Amino acid sequence: MESLASKVESATPNQEGVQLLRDTKVALLVGITGAGKNSVLNEMVKTGNYHDLVTSVTRQPRSNNGVPEQDGVDYHFLTEDQALAAIDAGEYVEVSMVHNRIYGVTVSEVRRAHDIGKIAIADVTVEGVDKYKSLSDNVVAIFLLPPNYDEWQRRVQKRYPSIEEFHADWPNRRTSAIHELEAALEKPYYHFVINDSLSEAVDACLQIVGSNDKFYRKDDEKRLVARDILNEIRERYEN
Repeated sequence: MESLASKVESATPNQEGVQLLRDTKVALLVGITGAGKNSVLNEMVKTGNYHDLVTSVTRQPRSNNGVPEQDGVDYHFLTEDQALAAIDAGEYVEVSMVHNRIYGVTVSEVRRAHDIGKIAIADVTVEGVDKYKSLSDNVVAIFLLPPNYDEWQRRVQKRYPSIEEFHADWPNRRTSAIHELEAALEKPYYHFVINDSLSEAVDACLQIVGSNDKFYRKDDEKRLVARDILNEIRERYEN
């Protein structure tokens, strides 16, 4: 019998879903922890031109700072059987296993963006971008970066309740950042944006999506900055 992980890994959308994806402009935001993906995404959605693709997940709603998650707003909450049925029907654009839960974006979410004439936008992993790009050329991939290593460390540290917990998890954060940057720099289709000022980062992302994924000299310059940040993370990681 095929394992759950194998079933999720081999999932592909049906032909109707593939065509819908190709007919819908998609902007994907990627980046290392602390780069500000959620903040940039939220500001882009506020322009009224974007539809945030709500992820489906096989877990129960939680509370964040006392505020309960809302079905259809924070996530679409599914049972595992519902998610497996959606996989069998080819209803996921992209789907993966995260901590033994099934996370993914369904074709119906992309259809919502298409039917209201908006650009679909999502915060995904580098692996998620690969899946979208393998299905459609109508996908813009933007990798967000902090301005430098020290600022990145400061932002990540703020996410932890204590300095001890931060130091305990910091090696994992660095390893993950190295993987994500290496993967993105290997692909020619990434635009890189430095998030030093939120408003400037949002403007840069809007311009990239609005230019129909064209590349300019500044893209080469930002790619060099991304490589410099990667090299600094590697050096500090090794030392």
